[in-house]
Amino acid sequence: MNINMNYYPPCPNPSITIRDHQHCEESCITMLFQDDTGGLYVRGTKGDNWIHVKPINGALAVYIGDLLQVMTNDRYKSIDHCEAVDSSRARIFVPRFVISSLDSVIGPFPQMLIDGEKPVYKHVLHCDYWDYFYHKWLSGKASLDFVKI
Repeated sequence: MNINMNYYPPCPNPSITIRDHQHCEESCITMLFQDDTGGLYVRGTKGDNWIHVKPINGALAVYIGDLLQVMTNDRYKSIDHCEAVDSSRARIFVPRFVISSLDSVIGPFPQMLIDGEKPVYKHVLHCDYWDYFYHKWLSGKASLDFVKI
């Protein structure tokens, strides 16, 4: 596990700022400790709309990352998301990432391949995927191409 702390100061004109670009997390699961300012957006299931996640002070937003998508052979999907600034309030968010060790092998769990289902992903060293992910970071789901068969 690792944890980040992020601080976005107020911005008088948020429309001209660069918010964190859309991306998926490399993690299995991400737990985001929320404040009451808001600013987290997730991509809708149709892929063309963004949904603001209503902030609940002190709540956890939990979402799936790329590693769990790979391990479950696409049964669970990582979520595209981005963060925005606020014009009058500072925003603090603290994501905690659940990941596997970098020396482990990642790929679909055998239990996910039911009735002769073919794997969507190959098995690779997590450290190799990690390197590729951070080379392609902030490019949506492009890093999954590295492990696709």
